[in-house]
Amino acid sequence: MWDILRNLLLAARWTVALSLIAFVGGGLVALGLLMLRTTPSRGLQAGVAVYVQIFQGTPLLMQLFLTYFGLALIGWETSAWTSAALALTLYSSAFLTEIWHGCVKAIPWGQWEAAKSLALNFGEQLRHIILPQAARIAIAPTVGFLVQVVKGTALASVIGFVELTKAGTMITNATFKPFVVYSLVGLLYFALCYPISAYARSLERKMHVHSP
Repeated sequence: MWDILRNLLLAARWTVALSLIAFVGGGLVALGLLMLRTTPSRGLQAGVAVYVQIFQGTPLLMQLFLTYFGLALIGWETSAWTSAALALTLYSSAFLTEIWHGCVKAIPWGQWEAAKSLALNFGEQLRHIILPQAARIAIAPTVGFLVQVVKGTALASVIGFVELTKAGTMITNATFKPFVVYSLVGLLYFALCYPISAYARSLERKMHVHSP
């Protein structure tokens, strides 16, 4: 039992690493997309909306396959690690863009008008007036989305990336103890996700807001 748990804990490190890369990388991309989606340009708004709909409207599993095999077709050989990180980053960026855009839209229109009355340009309005207020609303749902990212990393096993789920399958094939192994896998996912969920709920209570 200890050997099984030890090997699963070693694999869990890669689950955590992939989750953090996807979440941080997706957040950086989402921030840029949010800026484009809030500009007065309808063309940019529509472009970002299409990007979001593509990644929200297609299964993450398919996105992983397309990233892993598609890049190879154009001559860019990638590892399972690189493909998984890229696919999950793009997936996360689409959802975070939508979450944050909803938070920006939740700011009363009077705040925009007040910013205009101060003779601020569009970028200054966002930076000094709108985004600080939207960030307060966005903290809880953003932290909550991290749970989805952690669970989404399990699908990376289908392209050969050895994270927690893939390690569980490999150990099961070696030990023929699927119930024990997958029970431990489930407990480890719970140990990773529950504190994040609890923290997100705590933030919601503190800020008296609800996730969009």
